[in-house]
Formats: sequence, structure tokens, C-alpha cells
Amino acid sequence: MLKKMLVLILAAVLMLSACGGKTEKTADPKAKSNENSKTTSEQNPQENQKKDEYPYHYPLTGIGTNEEPKRRSVAVMINNFPAARPQSGLQKADVTYEVLAEGDITRFLAIFQSELPEKVGPVRSARDYFINLAKGYDSLYIAHGYSPEARQMLMSGYIDNLNGIQYDGTLFKRASFRKAPHNSYITFENIQKGADQRGYEMDTPPAPLPFMTKDEADKLTGDDGKNVMISYYHNQSFEVVYEYDDSSKKYKRYSGGELTADLDTKEPVLLDNIFIIETDHKIIDSHGRRDINLKSGGNAYLVQRGVVKKVQWKNIEGRILPYENGKALNFVQGKTWINIVPTDPGLDEMVSFHKE
Repeated sequence: MLKKMLVLILAAVLMLSACGGKTEKTADPKAKSNENSKTTSEQNPQENQKKDEYPYHYPLTGIGTNEEPKRRSVAVMINNFPAARPQSGLQKADVTYEVLAEGDITRFLAIFQSELPEKVGPVRSARDYFINLAKGYDSLYIAHGYSPEARQMLMSGYIDNLNGIQYDGTLFKRASFRKAPHNSYITFENIQKGADQRGYEMDTPPAPLPFMTKDEADKLTGDDGKNVMISYYHNQSFEVVYEYDDSSKKYKRYSGGELTADLDTKEPVLLDNIFIIETDHKIIDSHGRRDINLKSGGNAYLVQRGVVKKVQWKNIEGRILPYENGKALNFVQGKTWINIVPTDPGLDEMVSFHKE
């Protein structure tokens, strides 16, 4: 009898133990799921942002695309002398730098990646600071001619390049309707041909720039920045005006009172970011060539969506980027134009904003 009771008690204990284990294993599944979800969100803060419908984005515009961008960027020196206007291909550039060369004349470094025009030009000669800017995007650098400092950099292999000095009449063609040095052009078909001849790798895209979401762009605040004027030493031929269009949410650019548009297609340059920085400029020879400090950082204006903020600029791995109180700022998705002006006379003297 006692033996039978011990068996029954042992069986009851085993049943209770089994039930208890099962209850512990399945307790509060909802709470555990919430905990896992929170951990994932904290590890991936971008999960909280609104996603667009594209699986990829162009690295220098942030614009979505269905195909993975694999093209290397190409940086082209473009002439901005009045006799070289209107230029060809500028409207396709993702990022364009406008910087003084000799005298009060500005020159462009147009960086192409997301779009390629059929041809680009007039192509102009290299300067060392433009080479450094192109290097920041690991670009193939295109120029026609060079300063002594730039020649030394190019011949040393500092950057992959094609130069019209070596390829005038082959890869580079002279237009009959303009006079030298304002008539050198190159097609992107010939750029690829030249890259193949030199064994340059052309299928690695640059690292992406920082971009905000479309919702963030719609919420930008700041002072009125719909009409911007940059005066390079009061030389009206190089006076730059940007005008904001509310319907397209983009800026048009004017140079010497003329709309900046493509020579052949008449397609205007339309911009989403205008970044104006000041830095030290120094004349270094009798030809008026300059040494331009692109490393120190300094004051700047960031113009986006019709508003302007006074910010700072920093050189991050060769790229000129906006900062505010030590924090990196993002660009609006789209095309960017960067104007570099001398600290003497500086932003306050050379840049003005006009209300409509």
C-alpha cells in the first residue's frame, strides 16, 4: 500500500514539473517580441526614417535609382570666360566647384557621375587646388593644359587624368566656331576611350555624400535665401545670381546676367544646394596664379529650399562639407554648386541676399 502511494506522489510531482517548464518556456511572448523590436530599432536608427521606393541611390545626388550605381566619377575643368559661354554639359554635373583662377576670372570643376552629357567643354587648364578637389571624389581628371604646379602633380601620377596637351586633335577636338583657348571639347565616349587606353579603372563609384530625407528637406528653416548674388571683385562678367523657383524647388544660375544653360540643348543648370565658402587666397607668381587654402575650414553660407543658414565648412578627406556647431549637415537630394570666395574681402562683402 505504501509503495503504491509513493508511486502516485512521484507521478504527480513529475506532471507538475513538466507543466511548470512548459509555462516558463512560453510566458509573455508579446513582451519578448517588443524587446527584440526595440533592440533592432536602436541598432538601426534609419529604420525609423521614411524609406523611398528605390533600392539604390546615386552617391553624389542622393537621388534614387533601380540600378546599382557603378560608374566612376569624372571631373572636368570647364572654362568660364565670357567667350566660352554658354558651356556644354554643365547641367548634367552632380557637383560643381566655382573657384578663381588668374585675375578675377572664375573656372569650374564639374563632377559627373549620375548623368553624362554627350560632350563637355570648353575644357580649360589644370590648377593644383582643382586637382585636389577632384581627388576628393577619386575622379578621373580631365583638363587641357596646366600650371607648373599642376603639371608636376599630374606627371607624378597623383591622380588618373587625361589632358588635352597630350591628346589635342585626338580625344580632344577644337570647335571651329570659337577661338583657342576657348574651343577645346571632349565627348564622354572619348573619355572612356582614353581611360581604356591608359588602363584606368572606371567602374567604382565615389563614396556617397550625406543627404537628408525629402521630409527633412520640406521642413528646412532659415533666413530668406531665394535670391543670392556673388560679386567677384565687382567684375560684372563674373557676377553670379541664383534665383529660387517655388514650383520646382530648385535654383537657376545666372552669370553676367545670362542664364547658365547648355549650348546645344538650352537645358538650364538647376540646383538644389548652393554652398558658398570663404578661405584664404594668395597670389604666388607674376601670372596671377593663386594658392588657395582648402584645408583650414571657415565660415560659409548653405542655401537650400529658399532659405539660407550661416554655417562653417570643413575639408573631410578632400571634400568641402557643411557643419554647424561642430555637427555635420546634410545636403538636399539633387545637384550642388560650391562657390569658393576669398576671405579678403570675404562673405559679407561678396555675397548678398535679396528679398523678392
